[in-house]
Amino acid sequence: FYENVYVAQISLGANMMQAINAFKEAQEYNGVSLIIAYCPCINHGIDMSKSSDVMKLAVQTGYFDLFRYNPASDAKMIIDSKPVKPFDDFVLSENRYKILKRENEELFNIDVNLAKQDAENFRKFLESKKV
Repeated sequence: FYENVYVAQISLGANMMQAINAFKEAQEYNGVSLIIAYCPCINHGIDMSKSSDVMKLAVQTGYFDLFRYNPASDAKMIIDSKPVKPFDDFVLSENRYKILKRENEELFNIDVNLAKQDAENFRKFLESKKV
């Protein structure tokens, strides 16, 4: 929304080089920089020894897109990820969603459909910013 701010979304476990590039670009940018990092949490109900796998799955399913927006670059928007797996693969990998599905499947379906639609809309937004 702010066209003069460097913004990146990263996930170390999903793509280390993309994260390093984002930090480098943010440091070099002459202005405000914002980096948003995806980090799974034990409260999500995952095995923390597999947090890198969770990060990869979040990116592969489109739950969390990796991108870099650099106002000073000719290619202002670079999307570094592309969903290649079904969205539900990520959702059902976390106990917080599994519990919701078990306790209230109707609410689970509503929640997952809204999250999926939000992810798809955000991806379309990112695509619209590519020059």
